[in-house]
Amino acid sequence: MTAFSPLSIGPHIVQPPVVLAPMAGITNAPFRTLCREFSGGKGLFVSEMITTRALVERNEKTMQLIRFDETEKPRSIQLYGVDPVTVGKAVRMIVDEDLADHIDLNFGCPVPKVTRKGGGSALPYKRPLLRAILNEAVSNAGDLPVTMKMRKGIDDDHITYLDAGRIAVEEGVTAIALHGRTAAQHYGGTADWDAIARLKEHVPEIPVLGNGDIWSAEDALRMMRETGCDGVVVGRGCLGRPWLFADLVAGFEGTGAYARPGLREVADVMVRHARLLGEWLGDETRGVIDFRKHVAWYLKGFAVGSEMRKKLAVTSSLDELRAQLSELDLDQPWPVGADGPRGRTSGNNRVVLPDGWLKDPYDCAGVSEDAELDTSGG
Repeated sequence: MTAFSPLSIGPHIVQPPVVLAPMAGITNAPFRTLCREFSGGKGLFVSEMITTRALVERNEKTMQLIRFDETEKPRSIQLYGVDPVTVGKAVRMIVDEDLADHIDLNFGCPVPKVTRKGGGSALPYKRPLLRAILNEAVSNAGDLPVTMKMRKGIDDDHITYLDAGRIAVEEGVTAIALHGRTAAQHYGGTADWDAIARLKEHVPEIPVLGNGDIWSAEDALRMMRETGCDGVVVGRGCLGRPWLFADLVAGFEGTGAYARPGLREVADVMVRHARLLGEWLGDETRGVIDFRKHVAWYLKGFAVGSEMRKKLAVTSSLDELRAQLSELDLDQPWPVGADGPRGRTSGNNRVVLPDGWLKDPYDCAGVSEDAELDTSGG
């Protein structure tokens, strides 16, 4: 088996070199807790996307999203912003108030409400704006490492990742994660791992992490071998599968002891996940309601009838959730073929951009802090 070096994110050593991707509405403190427990505390687990303006203005929802469990080390926050000054203020606030140990910048989000304002995966097309944001972030971060996550580009005619990678190196970014899709692809088709390899060759000075189509530990190891990347970022692969991080540790450490939980074990994790959400939100009902979106992901591959799936999708208390789960055939073993795509898979979307955005990659007029979202979490 190939031995892979630990990943260095500034002073933080990540071994195995595995990172939980920020996902809106998913990678809150309860889900990070589950993933971290399965990994034995190994890896790096990043918060949901935090809007810099909302952070600076101390938006109530945002302040809750940046709450970390006392056992989370290092504490990783992902920031989204389009105004260099506001990004700089947010980073300085994180440093001054000791809110995190690592800052990641989002240049990969493809959703219309972000790109139509010039943010997320649209932003790297404007090279001077990207440089200004990175400069403000790094110069205000002090000793905290600043990393960034991006896509290949807006579409096949507007590829930006190599230029963005070079700018990142020049501005002092610590590491780069590349999702091997364009914004137009959203989550459809197949991730372009060759692009990850090209970026690694283009910016050998800093670690490059690969993201896209990692559904199993074997996928992660194969990506590392095929691309030469320094680490992997796992997103949709862990939806309803927080134990994937146990598999990743086993894969990188060569033990081969992969988790194959039966439905009874999965049901126990589901209840724990819902309970943690309730504790975090301060309300059991809100926690169970928030958990509903995870139900189909957890049950993928198991023999669960459509009527029962509907019932589980409308539960509103832990007792109700336990009761519904107890009616299932909990002796079912891990189903063959249960790994594979989960979550959004749509592709070939028209990317919604500000008027005239593609006319000139160096004209950044018209982008201001007003383009930022009011709240965080995507």
